[in-house]
Amino acid sequence: MQTRQGERLPFLIWHSCSRAEKCPPIGLESLKIDDFQLHASSTKRYGLGAHRGRLNIQAGLYEDDLYDGAWCAGRDDTLQWFEVDARRLTKFTGVITQGRSSLWSSDWVTSYKVMFSNDSHTWITLNNGSEDLIFKGNREKEIPVRNIFPEPVVSRYIRINPRSWFTRGSICMRVEILGCPMPDPNNYYHRRNEVTTTDDLDFRHHSYKEMRQLMKVVNEMCPNITRIYNIGKSQSGLKLYAIEISDNPGEHEVGEPEFRYTAGLHGNEVLGRELLLLLMQFMCLEYLSGNQRIRHLVEETRIHLLPSVNPDGYEKAFEVGSELIGWSLGRWSNDGIDIHHNFPDLNAILWAGEAKKWAPRKMFNHHIAIPDWYQSTNASVSQ
Repeated sequence: MQTRQGERLPFLIWHSCSRAEKCPPIGLESLKIDDFQLHASSTKRYGLGAHRGRLNIQAGLYEDDLYDGAWCAGRDDTLQWFEVDARRLTKFTGVITQGRSSLWSSDWVTSYKVMFSNDSHTWITLNNGSEDLIFKGNREKEIPVRNIFPEPVVSRYIRINPRSWFTRGSICMRVEILGCPMPDPNNYYHRRNEVTTTDDLDFRHHSYKEMRQLMKVVNEMCPNITRIYNIGKSQSGLKLYAIEISDNPGEHEVGEPEFRYTAGLHGNEVLGRELLLLLMQFMCLEYLSGNQRIRHLVEETRIHLLPSVNPDGYEKAFEVGSELIGWSLGRWSNDGIDIHHNFPDLNAILWAGEAKKWAPRKMFNHHIAIPDWYQSTNASVSQ
């Protein structure tokens, strides 16, 4: 790759690999990339500074808000740029852009170039060997547009240089960068930013198949205190797996409290799912290591963990990818039910039972039988 003047820059590596190679977002949207890593050629005002140029960031209700909905350049010309310092060598594979989040303004970039550097002074522009590549940007302000580079590029800094923008608007962008960090154990910023843990836990997002495999691993590690079962199937036929953690798994012990954590009712909201997977790993490992608090919980409580009530929605959202998905895709079950708002009101049944003298007032609520109409095929309760 050559610069505009023809000098070759030896410090950049142009990776030759399959176009299908994928790298995740480096963290503008998730805030893993902090404000000090974002820079710009100019800024319209503080509330539209480089620190606001993050994918899916939202504006306040009023114009001139201190926390507005994009980075906007101070001038509208082709000399403007938005820069990310990855603080370590990174294999960059693509860029995702949006326009400005605003109720009143219509601002977005329609095309741009991408530039790379290792020292933030000398830059090269991504090209096809004979001319600079110009990527198509946005056609409106909300729908993200993803562009994958023909080949990955390894560098520390990346710049987006807008070349054209909506004719009745200004240069404004929200951005995410796709990239894989390169091994660099001596890098100070790597040591400062990376979260390290001594726990032997599986910190990542799990597909349905990976979730099932992880539950199986936990069961094999702690066979005496765990049991895997399913409570039925999703609309598309995926089993709804749960794990029981108890000193006598599979047995209801009189007087021993039981509870169940459920997660993933909205399939595209994944934090609860991952927390329950981490919790079952943690409890197994801590039980084996002799943690007295965990041993007390296991021996005195019957615990049920159901990490994914809506696996259909998760798979649908995962297929599109977090950087391109909207808030609704995968939220509901395949038959359009919002499971989060679809539980039976058993309290109403309990109080009605007491009012009609079906049972004495001082009683456990599981002594009230669920009415037949709650279990009928046309009931409003999701199965």
